[in-house]
Amino acid sequence: MSGQITSTLPQTSSSSLDLWREKNNRLVEQARQLTGDSRLSLRRQQLAQDTLEEFGELLLTLQGLPASVPALPLELTVICNYIILKASLAQGFTEDLTQDVQRGVERVLETQNQLEPKSQQGLQGLWHSVLSASSLLPELLPALHCLASLQAILWMSTDHLGDLALLLKTLNGIQTETSEDLLLLLKSWSPPAEKSDAPLILQDAEGLRDVLLTALACHQGLQELITGNLPQALSRLHEAASGVCPPSVLAQVYTALGTCQRKMGNPQRALLYLTAALKVGVTCALPLLEASRLYRQLGDTAAELESLQLLVEALSATPSSALKLHIEVELLLPQPDPSSPLYCGTQSQAKRLLASRCLQTGRAEDAAEHYLDLLAVLLGGSELRSSPPTSSPGPCIPELCLEAAAALIQAGRAPDALTVCEELLSRTSSLLPKMSLWENARKRTKELPYCPIWVSATHLLQGQAWSQLKARKEALSEFSQCLELLFRALPEDKEQGVGSNCEQKCQPDVALKQLQVATLLSRGLEWVASGQDTKALSDFLLSVQICPGNRDGSFYLLQTLKRLERRSEATAFWREAQNQQLQENATRSLPLYLETCLSWIHPPNCEAFLKEFGASLLEVS
Repeated sequence: MSGQITSTLPQTSSSSLDLWREKNNRLVEQARQLTGDSRLSLRRQQLAQDTLEEFGELLLTLQGLPASVPALPLELTVICNYIILKASLAQGFTEDLTQDVQRGVERVLETQNQLEPKSQQGLQGLWHSVLSASSLLPELLPALHCLASLQAILWMSTDHLGDLALLLKTLNGIQTETSEDLLLLLKSWSPPAEKSDAPLILQDAEGLRDVLLTALACHQGLQELITGNLPQALSRLHEAASGVCPPSVLAQVYTALGTCQRKMGNPQRALLYLTAALKVGVTCALPLLEASRLYRQLGDTAAELESLQLLVEALSATPSSALKLHIEVELLLPQPDPSSPLYCGTQSQAKRLLASRCLQTGRAEDAAEHYLDLLAVLLGGSELRSSPPTSSPGPCIPELCLEAAAALIQAGRAPDALTVCEELLSRTSSLLPKMSLWENARKRTKELPYCPIWVSATHLLQGQAWSQLKARKEALSEFSQCLELLFRALPEDKEQGVGSNCEQKCQPDVALKQLQVATLLSRGLEWVASGQDTKALSDFLLSVQICPGNRDGSFYLLQTLKRLERRSEATAFWREAQNQQLQENATRSLPLYLETCLSWIHPPNCEAFLKEFGASLLEVS
């Protein structure tokens, strides 16, 4: 039937085809001119949108007529141009694009009078029918392969890799069971070249295949990197770098190669790749972040912090963007999530990382300034983000305040630390259930699970600040308030743990106990400084009951018993402690503010004293 339609088309159809071809070519040239300008403006975007609408109108015109073999090359070309332009303007792929591809395949089958029996086979079946047909004209193949490359891109973007493999096998004319290696299948595919008089197209099949090849190699390389298969990751990433790789993607690939080399123990090679990533000149943030990790691994703290400072500056710059009216590799790569080696984070996250590393490496004054700068920006709003989601785009403000207070205390700026703590309490205390209603506060606590912990930790840091100012009465009051909150904590609170930061993978029970121990030891030391060893002894004893085998608690307890000349009790405790499993350093996985606080109360001569005490007992016995 379609053959009859084709043969009875009026003679004017050839002139109409010429007019439609001219319109297609004009629209392609118009889109290319817009793409070539690096300036991104609303006017240029509107012109691109107008071009897309004209392509849509032309497509409606062509598809409003019965499918005909002479018009098919132009019709398929217009479909491809429309899809390419629409995807590039939307910076993504939508479901309606698949429908456009399917309609194009169905139009080819209509000319072969095969649509009816094949329509129930689904899109994969339609493609198999079209590509297996022996009656396809050679002039139709370039446009058909271009449409097939768009289908392949759509299937990759939706993770339909099985369908993609079957399509590539059909394109390669493979009838038997062969390797499912998508990269190998893509390399084996050689799309037919466009003829010089063919309708203009924004991207031909070969160009789209190369985009797909690079995107697939990059995606597979990153997956191998995440799973730890480093040699395979290197191979895939090298393949991506050697393909059609735009500068923005090339910088990511070089950075990922640097990550591979760092994890394989080749720091010098890693530096070469990171230098190459920086020279690409599109985005510096990602290689700078990886450079900071490399320098940290090498123990070069100064270079690490310099990289982080440059990272903060890089993330503050507004990235330049140009209008791109063709499908690029970036469109096929998913946005990196926090688990991805290509996740760079926000400027506030980078600033927080810089501040925390300064605090951890003994640069307390620098840390304090970075924290204060960050708080000045984040505390501009009146609302407090008190229960952040796991994928929050910025740092959790209460934890940030606690870290800032710890840094200020470490830097000897106790009054400023008190100011930060008071600001945090003013924002959180109203959210905390009243003490008299604590037993009935389960529902409220579930809504704000971290709030009681934040308030408790704030009192602990306030106590440390007052202690630094030699105000023992105020320090004791704050430590006592902290303990009262902690020991009234509901079971649900204990399950939640101390920190919510996704980077701090701490065990909730350990974290809560360490917060209790830190407060007990801090209050005990204040009792010792006030000459009240008996009260101090009570706090030290409770700390080792909460965390049996805790070295710091054992040190202070034995020292106090020794001062009180209660040697027999000290001996009994020592022998009992020997039968308990001694705790290793439990602060490695704790929130930074608590880790810092525990470092203040850790006695420098702890191990020597415990060994000496044990030796003295052996001599007596």
